[in-house]
Amino acid sequence: MSLFSRAPLSRRRLVKNSLGAGLLAFAGLAGPAQAEEQEILNVSYDIARELYAALNPVFAEEWKAETGNDLTIQQSHAGSSKQARAILQGLQADVVTFNQVLDVQVLADRGGFVAEDWKSALPNNASPYYSLPAFLVRGGNPKGIEDWDDLVREDVSLVFPNPKTSGNGRYTYLAAYAYALEASGGDEAAALDFVGKLLKNVAVFDTGGRGATTTFVERNIGDVLITFEAEVENIRAAEDDGAYERVVPETSLLAEFPVALVEKVAEQRGTADIGRAYLEFLYSTEAQRIIASFNNRVHDPEVVEETADQFPEVRLLTVDDVFGSWEEAQEAHFGDGGTLDQVFRN
Repeated sequence: MSLFSRAPLSRRRLVKNSLGAGLLAFAGLAGPAQAEEQEILNVSYDIARELYAALNPVFAEEWKAETGNDLTIQQSHAGSSKQARAILQGLQADVVTFNQVLDVQVLADRGGFVAEDWKSALPNNASPYYSLPAFLVRGGNPKGIEDWDDLVREDVSLVFPNPKTSGNGRYTYLAAYAYALEASGGDEAAALDFVGKLLKNVAVFDTGGRGATTTFVERNIGDVLITFEAEVENIRAAEDDGAYERVVPETSLLAEFPVALVEKVAEQRGTADIGRAYLEFLYSTEAQRIIASFNNRVHDPEVVEETADQFPEVRLLTVDDVFGSWEEAQEAHFGDGGTLDQVFRN
């Protein structure tokens, strides 16, 4: 069976439940079956609000058809790292849909909120879709922005989230560093100098991706917004035709969007089965179409073929290939005294 085809929601579980109900009725312990009202909380990154608002009712309708139970899916959105900290501090998330591996991994490492093998629980390292850092420029591209080199010119003002607080911002920083490292033939000093110039051109460091969008679009600050390609295209679709243009650099960094069941919470709340089914649903062809309609790149072969004209070609580097792993990138660049701190001090 294809990784992207999904059988009806745990048919075996439904049969088991039906048999159990029958035995209880035989014993005179159960009355007529009653539909339940169920609820889960999806804790997600800040610019995914509209995406999950579109996905949730589709899954809830499917769940109702297959189980007879009404389901409410609550949403919580903020910077991915901030959301992970909130769960560690008591936010009762049933599932997480984040934009950075480390923000899920911390839930596994601290208190076992997430299973240790969470990355192998679902296809594509538990990432149902992906994107990349891209550029949004104002209509007509007045500054002639084409690639990363243009972003360090003295006449260019940038907006993107703070890498200290935002997974979105960390992807931008690492993509720029990886580009400069490759362009310089592996010269770490040159790459550090490049990201230093990039950061000096930032007009506003918002704490998350949606805040950066607001700064650029509503406050009209900056010449270039650097954010996920999906956000770039969603902004263009929401604004007047020609108000903004998308610029996809020739080389960028693979941005994964990992998902996981928060087992520690879901098992206590009795929502683990719903949470697992919800995450599996994200890989279904129906869900992948919705995800692609919000300008995320997906893995389902059928949807990839359908949306081929929607996404320009780009060479994607990966964190593992360039930096060794997310853990190594975190320690070298974003930990206390790392390269980001060094750049901010200079």
